[in-house]
Amino acid sequence: MQIPSELADQIVRLVHSPDYRPSKPKQIAAQLKVPPEDYREVRRTVKWLVHQGQLVYGGNHLVMSPATAEGESPVVHGNFRRAVGGFGFVRPNTGGTDAEAPEDIYIPAGQTHGALNDDLVEIRLRPRSDARRSGVEGTVQKILQRARHKFTGTFQARGGGSGVAYLDGTPYEKPVSLGDVRGLPLENDDKIVVELVEFPDDSGEGGHGVILEVLGSSKNPAIDTLTIMRQFGLPEHFSEEVIASAREQAEKFDATITPDRRDLTDLLTVSIDPHDARDFDDAISLEHRQGRWTLWVHIADVTHFVPAGSPLDEEARERATSVYLPDRVIPMLPEIISNHLASLQPEQVRFAKTVEIEMLDDGTVTSTEIYNSAIRSDKRLNYTQVDRFLADREGHIEKWGLEICGLLGRMHQLAMTLRNRRIERGSITMEMPEVKVELDKAGKIKGAYLVINTESHQVIEECMLAANQAVATWLTDLQLRFLRRVHAPPERRKLRQLSRFVRDLGISSDDIESRFEIQAVLDSVAGQPLENAVNFAVLKAMNKAIYAPHDEGHYALDMVNYCHFTSPIRRYPDLTVHRLVQKILEGAKTPDDPFPMLIRMGHHCSDKERNAEQAERELILLKLLHHLKKHVGETMEAVISRVYPDGLHARCIKLPVDGFIPIAKLPNDTYRFERRGQMIIGFKAGNQYRLGDHLTVRVAKVDLQERQLFLEVVKNHSSRSLADVKKASSFRKERKGSSKRQKKKNRRKKR
Repeated sequence: MQIPSELADQIVRLVHSPDYRPSKPKQIAAQLKVPPEDYREVRRTVKWLVHQGQLVYGGNHLVMSPATAEGESPVVHGNFRRAVGGFGFVRPNTGGTDAEAPEDIYIPAGQTHGALNDDLVEIRLRPRSDARRSGVEGTVQKILQRARHKFTGTFQARGGGSGVAYLDGTPYEKPVSLGDVRGLPLENDDKIVVELVEFPDDSGEGGHGVILEVLGSSKNPAIDTLTIMRQFGLPEHFSEEVIASAREQAEKFDATITPDRRDLTDLLTVSIDPHDARDFDDAISLEHRQGRWTLWVHIADVTHFVPAGSPLDEEARERATSVYLPDRVIPMLPEIISNHLASLQPEQVRFAKTVEIEMLDDGTVTSTEIYNSAIRSDKRLNYTQVDRFLADREGHIEKWGLEICGLLGRMHQLAMTLRNRRIERGSITMEMPEVKVELDKAGKIKGAYLVINTESHQVIEECMLAANQAVATWLTDLQLRFLRRVHAPPERRKLRQLSRFVRDLGISSDDIESRFEIQAVLDSVAGQPLENAVNFAVLKAMNKAIYAPHDEGHYALDMVNYCHFTSPIRRYPDLTVHRLVQKILEGAKTPDDPFPMLIRMGHHCSDKERNAEQAERELILLKLLHHLKKHVGETMEAVISRVYPDGLHARCIKLPVDGFIPIAKLPNDTYRFERRGQMIIGFKAGNQYRLGDHLTVRVAKVDLQERQLFLEVVKNHSSRSLADVKKASSFRKERKGSSKRQKKKNRRKKR
């Protein structure tokens, strides 16, 4: 076959260049700026070059030079992300040439060179050491630039006036030296902010820092929030420049409804939010006539108040998301915007971007229109109120009026239609209740509870999903680039692990390969003690949804086109989509944002979202642990939520917190872990612990430094009967016999 020599030469030069990293043909085409319609030619040329011996295929169909394949490993620069197990991933820097997101490179535990989250590192690539996995992995050679130098930690005094700090959220088990701290108002276990002037080495030795701030005693729950904010780098205030920019927008605001906005102030409209919501960026209107639905989803027109490139916009982009902590909100936008001008408050004329969707009775979309509007919300409701209405509709007519009650009834009817239609087509619905804590003025816990996804939540969820999908489909039809909400399908390897886990629990299931099979497993344990564990296992098998410009769809929702559009007050990706919509509505030239820029923006927003979620979880855990510190020795009810070879995790029922039960703290016996059935089994009758078992546990220890709760078993209310013990024992013998038979077969084969 004839191969264009110019293209072949370009590919060979690229693959042999010092900065090249093993890539797929599609990424090679992007780096060479080959038009999409010529991609097949690139792929054909790569195959020819491999056949000629000038290139080779590595794992996962990555293209590399023969020298690389023989061991001359290429060097790559990128940003490091640490995982809980000590391993990590590096997101390669592509120099702005990739048209698709570069695949993260796996860094095994022990090969990270002490890198921390977001550090810029240099890694050397090599084939994966695990033969079961294809592709490449890396070893961190150098740390080129530290992402941060400030850390929170716990102070401990040492002799001679010196002190050390045990740092939060780092892999360093050993403390860093603080030098002479005499004269500082410090006591043991105080929380401090430290700037590292010398980072510890791989073994954790040699770190040195200076104290920037003394937050207070780690035993004082009032300083928990500050500790978490400093640990996760969350901003405390807006700068004067940003506040001035927000005030300028407030002064310029004119509520006059101009001709370019549709006046929908007479359209019956409601908002439904959590009872403690601080910003209100969505409202709903709905009509049903002659077998057709018309749904209006009104979203706060934040673009009207946040000009692109302004200090307000620059700060919002840097923050990328609002952070919701138990005792405060760290908003993406100043409150004069987020809680006033752009907030869809009732009985106030507010500017919005409205998504008007027409559907048939069965939820089939027949048309979509998006435009600027002015609305006036007639009533603000919270989820609890709507749940009460759904339980007693007639009883609310006198209180709220027939119009409002009629609207809520229609919203519920349409939402359930859309939800059932979505589930029937393969969308996954998984309940992972959110933990909420209630605090007093001193920052101590008054109570904690799980937020359940009730039908009122589902009503709003379905309306928002419909709007997000409609906007993404509209922009896709216009062939525009924008930040999508992408959820890639799970890897087959992870689905196989999930299948084994489910079968180990005795749940009847074929190999899990589709959304329908995943949903069937979730439905089979709904409302049962195994529900939390199975949901967690499914979540582990899934990829995390991210922001990216790639047209890859949303796996869990089973949607080809999907983006985030409905929360521009608190999410920057939504604001970028609003800006693109505004350009279209104005008839202005739409920005042809290059993929690399959108990729970087997607990475930034995804990372900020992950950081915010971790901060929220850590603070809730810290508050719960402070509360339990006063209850050491007391008993409570719990359910085994995870089973590991070295112990059990149990989720407390009344106070939703997980604790660890080391195998050494179980009743005196010799135990073994049985993967099949997810059990820890002793030889004495009654000493069996299985996933989902109902326990009475005692609070044994609360470690605030490690943020860990330790429990002891008082009683297993689900203890196996003697017949179950014998069955488990028989199973062990059967496995042992099977193992012996297999060994004999292997010996015969060797002969």
